[in-house]
Amino acid sequence: MKMFNKSVISAGILTALMSSTSAQALEKPQTMDDMWKIIQAQQKQIDEMKSERVVAATATPVGNKSAAEVQDLEHKTNVLTQEVEKLRTNMAIPEEKALKSAYGLGPAASKVYQVGKGLSIGGYGEANYQAIVNDETPQKNGDSANNHNNVDFERLVMYMGYKFTDNILFNSEIEFEHGSTDKGGSVSVEMAALDFFINPMVNVRAGMVLLPMGFVNLIHEPPFYFGNNRPVVENRIIPTTWRDVGVGIFGEILPNLTYTAYGVSGLDAAGFNSNGIRGGRQQGSQARAEDLAFVGRLEYAPDFLTGVSFGGSAYLGNSGQNQTYAGQEVDAFTQLYEGHIQVKYRGLEFRTLGSIGHIDDAAALSQAKKETVGSENYGWYSEIGYDILPLFTNTTQYLAPFFRYEHFDTIGKAPAGYKDNQNKNQQIYQVGLQYKPIPNIVIKADYRNFTAKQGTVPDDFNLGFGFIF
Repeated sequence: MKMFNKSVISAGILTALMSSTSAQALEKPQTMDDMWKIIQAQQKQIDEMKSERVVAATATPVGNKSAAEVQDLEHKTNVLTQEVEKLRTNMAIPEEKALKSAYGLGPAASKVYQVGKGLSIGGYGEANYQAIVNDETPQKNGDSANNHNNVDFERLVMYMGYKFTDNILFNSEIEFEHGSTDKGGSVSVEMAALDFFINPMVNVRAGMVLLPMGFVNLIHEPPFYFGNNRPVVENRIIPTTWRDVGVGIFGEILPNLTYTAYGVSGLDAAGFNSNGIRGGRQQGSQARAEDLAFVGRLEYAPDFLTGVSFGGSAYLGNSGQNQTYAGQEVDAFTQLYEGHIQVKYRGLEFRTLGSIGHIDDAAALSQAKKETVGSENYGWYSEIGYDILPLFTNTTQYLAPFFRYEHFDTIGKAPAGYKDNQNKNQQIYQVGLQYKPIPNIVIKADYRNFTAKQGTVPDDFNLGFGFIF
């Protein structure tokens, strides 16, 4: 409505300017129809003035208008027409807003919270080239994209939201993965939720929600994490991107102390394996809901520590979904906890995160899966980067070398009677460079060195780019 009022006021000013040359000038317009009436009246006067000039060329002029007067009126009418077209466009496509995070979501995902009313469109994409450094290493999983040099348009994501009123809005995220569904790609709804704003302390969200765990599950837009690949800990231990159908509340308890809490459909233990719980995500696709789960998060960004934020989250719920494993029905109660700290000060960026999980009835699951499903799993990582360009020149561009260390084990503890797979106990040393010519675009290069407690894992070099809008 603010854009409409602004355009109406501008049109009113133009109308007032025209009134000295138009006997048919209207009052200050109140609607778009009024504005079109003004344009039509002005156009009619222009046509009459041109006709008078034609008569003047062949007969004695009566009330003849000068060419300058006609040109002046045409100019003012054109300006008014442009104002109406601008208003019509803004009603359909909102004007660009500054990209900034809201309610824990990424900047592009947060655009709908900034519009006055109506439609919001945003998105992001990323592509990368991966070179396997020691690709002579034998692989057990056959020939896949991760076993040889490859290039991948990893994802293209569209955010579409609609603000119905000041208190009710819809936000969504639709992801196209790997360029095509013909080669293992997919099209998925990653978020589709209604927000009901009641009070700064208590608001309601319902639909397909992103589980509020870790850094990347909520903010996974490529300019906002180091490296071409998301941290492996936030893939194997926290199974990013993790979403499910649910309902819950969110808000700000105290200044800068925020929370999120959802009840969601539980994981499906049938998808658990030696690589962790990632395969148990149901992603809202005809999901089993015999077992439900709870997930909650607290986040604090104190004013007295500029650029510092820290928090934690917890997930608890049964994953058995009333299914039989090795001849018995089990609860497979699943727990996952994480804590994190982030520091952003001038050009410095630092993050650290640790997560630990526990799965009940892992022995029954292992017997049914014919592989060891860890009764415990854990992982942690730390990373640091620094924007070096301000040291050399005054620029808004960004260039940061970074380093990340990760340690994780998807079989942190094997159930009694089952053998641990030490190849799942891995460390990653990663170095890279991040360049942003503008804040919306990032170009990345990095090298990852993998080591396992037993066996080998190939290293890789990655080069890619990403963007948001």
